[in-house]
Amino acid sequence: MAVGLSALILGLWPMHLIWTYYSIIRTELVGPIVKFLLLIAATAILIIWLIIGIPGSVFAGLAYGFLAPIMATFGAFGEGKEKPLFHSYVDGTWSTITGSCTVVRDVKDLLFHSYFSIMDDLHLQKPPDGKPYEIRLLDIPGALIAAACGLLLDGIMFTLIASYKFPVMLFKGWTRLIQDLIGREGPFLETACVPFAGLAILLWPYAVVGAFLASILSSIPLGAYGAVVAYQESSFIMGLAYVASSVSIFDEYTNDVLDMAPGSCFPRFKYRKSEDGSSHGHSGLISRPSSFDKEKQEGKRPPSRVTSFKNSIDEFNPFKLLDHLFAECRHQGEELVNKGVITMEDIEETKSGKVGRGVLNVGLPAYVILNALLRSAKANSVGLILSDGSEITSENRPRHNLFDWFFDPLMVIKEQIKAENFTEEEEEYLKMRVLLAGDPNRLRSALPEVPSLNERKKAEIDAFARRLQGITKSISRYPTSKRRFDALVKVLLSELERTMGGSSQSTNGSRVQRLRSSVARMLSQKSMGKTANIRDEDPEAQTTSSSRIL
Repeated sequence: MAVGLSALILGLWPMHLIWTYYSIIRTELVGPIVKFLLLIAATAILIIWLIIGIPGSVFAGLAYGFLAPIMATFGAFGEGKEKPLFHSYVDGTWSTITGSCTVVRDVKDLLFHSYFSIMDDLHLQKPPDGKPYEIRLLDIPGALIAAACGLLLDGIMFTLIASYKFPVMLFKGWTRLIQDLIGREGPFLETACVPFAGLAILLWPYAVVGAFLASILSSIPLGAYGAVVAYQESSFIMGLAYVASSVSIFDEYTNDVLDMAPGSCFPRFKYRKSEDGSSHGHSGLISRPSSFDKEKQEGKRPPSRVTSFKNSIDEFNPFKLLDHLFAECRHQGEELVNKGVITMEDIEETKSGKVGRGVLNVGLPAYVILNALLRSAKANSVGLILSDGSEITSENRPRHNLFDWFFDPLMVIKEQIKAENFTEEEEEYLKMRVLLAGDPNRLRSALPEVPSLNERKKAEIDAFARRLQGITKSISRYPTSKRRFDALVKVLLSELERTMGGSSQSTNGSRVQRLRSSVARMLSQKSMGKTANIRDEDPEAQTTSSSRIL
C-alpha cells in the first residue's frame, strides 16, 4: 500500500498540476481575478498534497499492514471457530495483501477518474446567468479590516465569556452526572455504561477545559466571517455590526447550552440589508427560539439526554446501500440489455473509460434511483423504499455527511414527483429521459409518444432528469464506484453475449469474442488474486438476490 499510493501520488502529480492549471484557465465560470487566486490556491494545495501524501501513504501502509492481521487474529478465536491456532496464522495474510491492492486501486480511481470528472465540470460548464463570477476589488480592503476587527474583538470577548462561565459548566456538569448516578438515569441507565459514566465524573474537568479552549478557537472563524458579511453586503459598517453581534450570538448560545437565563446582555445589531432581519440579526436582545416557549406552554418534558441502547434505531450502513445500488444496477441492467436498450456501444464506451454518453455509468444508476423514487412516491412513504421492502427515513438513515449530500435532494425530488402525479406513459418517458440523457440521438428515437405531455411538463421532466443525472454523477466519483462498475460491465457483457446468441451468433460472435477478450484484459484483477466471478472479484460488492436496492 505504501509503495502503490506513493507511486500514484508521484506519478500523477505532474498531470494534476498541468490539467488543474489548464482547467482553471479555460473555465468560463469565473473571471480573471478569481482565476488568478484559484491558480495560487491550487499551487499551494498541490504542494501540500505532495508533502503530506507521501508520508501519509507510508503511515497508512504501516497501520493497515499491522492492524488488519491483528484484527483477523482476534476473529480467528471467536465462537464457533474450528482450529483457532491454524486460523490465527492463516487469516489476515493473503486477505491483507488483496485488501491493500483494493485500496490502491480505489485511490487510483479517485486520483484519475474522479479527478478528471470534477475538472471536466469546471472547464466545460457555462455560467448559470451567462456572467462569470468575479471578485469586487473595491470591497476587499473593507472586508479585510472587518476580519481584523472581528479576530481582535471576538478573541478578547470570547475568552472573557468562557472564563466567566467556566465554573458554571464545571459544577453544573458534576451536579447533573451525580444526580443521574443516584437516580440511575442518563448515562447510568444501562448497566454496561456505568463504569464509563463513572469515569466521566472523574474526567469532567478535562472536558470543561476542552470546551474552554474550543470556545477561544471558535473566535477565529466567527471573527473572520465579518469579512464575508462586509463583502456580501458591500458595506464595512455591516461587517462591524456583525463583529459586535457575534459576541451576543456566542453569549446567547452558551446560555442555552448551560441552561442559564435566556438572551444576552450584549447588543445585537442588524448586519444584513435584507428586509427580513429576523434570520440574520436585529438590534437589541433576542429571546429563546419559539421551540423553547412551545415546550413550556405544552408542558412537555425535554427529551432524554441519553437514549437507551435497547430502544435505539438501527441505522443503514452507507456501504451496504452502495452494495444495494450496484446489485440493483446489475438486475435492471440485465433487463435493459435483454430489451435492447443498453447496447454493445454503451459497454465499449464504459470499458474504455471515455466520458462519452454515460448511459451505463451515469444513466443506469440514475434510472435505478428514479425507480425507487417513483416507488416511494406511490406508497406515500416519508423516506425511500428499497426494492427489498426496507425503508430509509430521516430516523434510520446513515449519519454521514456524504450521505446527506444525496438523501436530502432525493427527498425533495420525490415530493415533487408525488405532486406531479405522473401517468404510466409519463413515467416511462421520464425513465428513458433519465437513462439516455447523455445520448440525444438515441433519446429522440427511444422516447415514447405521450399525447398528454405539453411543453411545460416536458420541461419539468427534463429538469428532473438533469438533477438525477447530476446526483448520480457525484456518486460515480465515490472511490469504490469505478471498481464496481468494472465488475458490472463484465456481467452485462456476458448477458449481452447470451442475448445476441442464436441466429445472430454467426454474424456477431466474433465481435463479441473480441470485445470480451479486451474487457477481460482491462478489467482482470488476477494480480489481486481474484476470480472472474463478480462476487469473488469484489468482496465489498457481495450481495444476495434478496437485497436489491432501489
